[in-house]
Amino acid sequence: MSLNCLRMGPKISQFHSHAVRFRRFMLPNASRLLPSSPLAQSSRLMSSAAQTPPIPSCQASSTHPLMDERHESLHLGPPRLEECSKELEIAVRVVQLACSLCQRVQESLISKTHNQEIIQVQSKDDNSLVTVADWSVQATVSWVLANYFGSRNVSIVAEEDTQALSNSSSNGILNSVVKTVNECLTEASWFGLSGPDEALSIEQVLEAIGRCNSRGGSMGKFWALDPVDGTLGFVRGDQYAVALSLIEDGQVVLGVLGCPNYPLRKEWLSYQHRYHRLVSKLTPPTSEAWDRGCVFFARRGTGEAWMQPLMQKDGKLEFPGYVRPVRVSSIDDPALATFCEPVERTNTSHSFTAGLAHSVGLRNRPLRVYSMVKYAAIARGDAEIFMKFARAGYKEKIWDHAAGVVVIQEAGGVVTDAGGQPLDFSKGIYLDSLDRGIIACSGAKLHRKIIEAVDASWGSSCL
Repeated sequence: MSLNCLRMGPKISQFHSHAVRFRRFMLPNASRLLPSSPLAQSSRLMSSAAQTPPIPSCQASSTHPLMDERHESLHLGPPRLEECSKELEIAVRVVQLACSLCQRVQESLISKTHNQEIIQVQSKDDNSLVTVADWSVQATVSWVLANYFGSRNVSIVAEEDTQALSNSSSNGILNSVVKTVNECLTEASWFGLSGPDEALSIEQVLEAIGRCNSRGGSMGKFWALDPVDGTLGFVRGDQYAVALSLIEDGQVVLGVLGCPNYPLRKEWLSYQHRYHRLVSKLTPPTSEAWDRGCVFFARRGTGEAWMQPLMQKDGKLEFPGYVRPVRVSSIDDPALATFCEPVERTNTSHSFTAGLAHSVGLRNRPLRVYSMVKYAAIARGDAEIFMKFARAGYKEKIWDHAAGVVVIQEAGGVVTDAGGQPLDFSKGIYLDSLDRGIIACSGAKLHRKIIEAVDASWGSSCL
């Protein structure tokens, strides 16, 4: 079911802000999605205009030293996304919608100004956390995909189930999930999506969550969803991601990675999220705020990956907004490279990665980031290496990696297991054939050095 979903009209003026080159493009099929939506109307007006309308100003202000950089006007060619499928179009839109939902819930967790039902967090059997946002995003994405492609045609592998919500003791959090889902879906038209004619009932929300019961495998097509990857970072007000990918016959064919707290500047990744929030309040409203957030997406085989800022309801960025290509870093000297690793020690060995870093010649301090934001950092060139070596007994899930893997690969990077083999997404919900760990690099030279270092030191790793 392929169609041309991202296409440029006449060349338009573009801008360069904080070394970030964004391109504006229209989705000509927006009117098919929702004829009466503001997006569809805007699409028809813009496509028929004789001249390109002015682009809203997003230039940084020089009144703050962190925002004082040179700006240029550029004319760049249109992104070559003619082969993009309808699945990718809907996936990008629904991830944007899900990120908006997550931002509201995270704000309530941080400020604690909402009622207690909204801010509840629960622990699962494996002691990991689950929040209102996890279930709400899963229900929202499931409902939207089923609405566009038909519930019989949509198979989803996802992290959450309805068991914990079905207990009588969970009535409060269930009601919060239903409320959050319905509030989110009322805003679907802002993202060019059709919402329900009336509010979803408790039964319909549970049905949408429960629909995500696929077990994956090597045959057929299914979606893999991590509604909130990095829940610990989410509840701490830090980095997290919404990850959605489409897997067909064991191959990841497209991936969308929503990173609501991903800063536009690499330097911000080293700071705590709450510090960013304080600084953003001190910067002028016209500046390119650190916390605008980004959505990364790619389609397998195109050799291109893209980044789009989160849609802003204030009208400064109209969806689909501005898009820019992302490419991995060209740094291949280990002494200059930056490597990422998970924050949590429960499912990775910091000591082993530290030893590897020393043996390879990595000198920069490791960048410890929650969630698949690490994949985004490499795809955008903010870091060069991601290493993860799980402790014995931990099994990697496909939804924790699929979207990030295709984004890095199409951005020019390399992702394999520690044996140098591609990650295998055809074995069900786990990466069962994983050799020791996962290594993602910006280029083949760094990747080869890490593989060699793993082989040389694995015997003493105690993993």
